[in-house]
Amino acid sequence: MAQLITGIHHVTAIAAGAQENIDFYAGILGLRLVKKTVNFDASGVYHFYYGDQLGNPGSILTFFPYAGLTGGRHGKGMLNTTTFSVASSSMNYWLARLKQFSVEYKQPVERFEGELVVYFEDPDGLGLELVFNDRDDRPGFSYGHIPGEHALKGLYNAEIWEEGYERTAGLLSEQLDHQLIAEKGNRFRFAAKNSPGNYVDILCTPDSLKGLAGSGTVHHIAFATPDAKAQLEVRERVLKRMLNPTPVLDRNYFTSIYFREPGGVLFEVATSGPGFSVDEDPGHLGEELKLPLQFEPDRPGIEAQLIPVKLDFEQFR
Repeated sequence: MAQLITGIHHVTAIAAGAQENIDFYAGILGLRLVKKTVNFDASGVYHFYYGDQLGNPGSILTFFPYAGLTGGRHGKGMLNTTTFSVASSSMNYWLARLKQFSVEYKQPVERFEGELVVYFEDPDGLGLELVFNDRDDRPGFSYGHIPGEHALKGLYNAEIWEEGYERTAGLLSEQLDHQLIAEKGNRFRFAAKNSPGNYVDILCTPDSLKGLAGSGTVHHIAFATPDAKAQLEVRERVLKRMLNPTPVLDRNYFTSIYFREPGGVLFEVATSGPGFSVDEDPGHLGEELKLPLQFEPDRPGIEAQLIPVKLDFEQFR
């Protein structure tokens, strides 16, 4: 049977401040802002996409910044930690950089063999980790204020907290082409492809409180599928599991379906193309506000609602 899911496509989270979000992710962390657009379901809200040079699947973290939004709460039924892959030789650089910009972090710990993990949070409290490893041959992206050898290479894994792992594990393995590849204590690691950027860790945390949505929390995780045909086949699989997927929705840079997994986390299945170069030159991604065609007639009104933002890296050198 053909593999319909090839790994993680992106993770989407919620923030409170637009400029603060850009300063942290493109400034301090050095990710590329590959697309500046709006929430296709709420045009008065930005949608920022960060990733590697082209925004390849497995590198993308996106945000909806809602000005003044109340903070959420990490807990079960939620994706609580999103991680980035970094070369092992870059640990001292990144610990010094986090300290330089007053980002508090936990001391490095080994998770699985060959992984040293440093936990920290963004200004809204979103759970993040740097995973230092020698298994990732993806090139990192740097605007130049972070040396290329230390640049983040993309996502490493996503961490979901659940009451119990069995039902979510069943969905991942039976409908979404994942396999259990490692476990340690209450952590169960699944992957559609055994490589950094594609790991999904389920943590059994029955004693934790239920997570609450708000700034500093993850909205959904998206899994990659090659094309529209494969996406429809995945949708049929999900329908048979009676998880009520949405119709296929056009997101301009990919098409999507959405559904909630048994533990409550919103899952998306997104096509790998056409990608972020469909409306911008690859050398100038993220420089202009891009709107879907249906919003173009309302551009003046949409722009009037959005707080202007800028990329300024001098303060982050």
